[in-house]
Amino acid sequence: MRTRLSRFALTAFGLSLSALATGGVNAAEMMDHSMHQTPSNSSSQPPASQDTSSSSARDAGGQMDHSAMGHGAMDHSKMNHGQMDATDHAARKHDETLEMPGMMHPSFIPILTDADREAAFQPLQGHTVHDKYLASFFLLDQFEYQDADEGSTLSWDASGWIGGDIDRFWFRSEGERTNGVTEDAELQLLYGHAIGPWWDVVAGVRQDFKPESPQTWAAFGVQGMALYAFEAEATAFIGEGGQTAARLEGDYDILLTNRLILQPTAELNFYGKNDPQRGIGSGLANAEVGLRLRYEIVREFAPYVGVTWNRSFGNTADMARDEGEDREEARLVAGIRMWF
Repeated sequence: MRTRLSRFALTAFGLSLSALATGGVNAAEMMDHSMHQTPSNSSSQPPASQDTSSSSARDAGGQMDHSAMGHGAMDHSKMNHGQMDATDHAARKHDETLEMPGMMHPSFIPILTDADREAAFQPLQGHTVHDKYLASFFLLDQFEYQDADEGSTLSWDASGWIGGDIDRFWFRSEGERTNGVTEDAELQLLYGHAIGPWWDVVAGVRQDFKPESPQTWAAFGVQGMALYAFEAEATAFIGEGGQTAARLEGDYDILLTNRLILQPTAELNFYGKNDPQRGIGSGLANAEVGLRLRYEIVREFAPYVGVTWNRSFGNTADMARDEGEDREEARLVAGIRMWF
């Protein structure tokens, strides 16, 4: 009897050790599977009955039977996979929006339309804002001393206007005096009408006081700015006795510094027929080019130095040679330029 009790005690002790060993393995493996989960509240924990049933999920070889465990019944919805899937779906949708053809901005930035631009920037209605305002401008472009072959020469070239943005009254004047005697002098009075932001058409009269006897011309032409700040004038004239003429002028300001400016100029004069009384022949009568370097002490006032070259052509050159005059001449010049 004592021997039977001892055998029963040994058998019970062995079963207890086996149970402890089995419980330890189940605890380690359950800890390993818990790494797949994220923390959640107490309501998301599985029932206690699932933990106890895992101890019987082993086969004879001591290996864990995953089919008998809670993997089949594991509720993955309790994890954060749903939240992660929603985030990934939003990111993929954002990327697809950026990759759609014609889309240059994220979907949360609206694309500007013509209506939006018109609402932000009202279109200007021509010159209606300043059309009634009366303004004026005067430019003494050249007022200079020239070292000519005949002696010292005083030359001038001035222009100005008064009016509004569309309609203006213009005047132009140029000439020269040599040794105190006026050699050439003229005055033009013109009406100008804007045909664009940079161009005007002009029409009026031109009066020549010299050379020889005075002469009156009807004048019409265009003036404005072309080719990046190139000032240009093209004027045609019809004079007394059916005489015709045309003049092309241009100048351009080259900014060497903010105040030091180099200005090339050019002028061409054409006539329709010979006028021996004034020493003018038909065709291209004469041309003058110049190069002046000025320094703007203030914007309205600038002294300058430079050089000019003029030449007679065709019948005008023949008449000058007959009078003992030079066909061409170069002059050093020094003067001032001002405007207000």
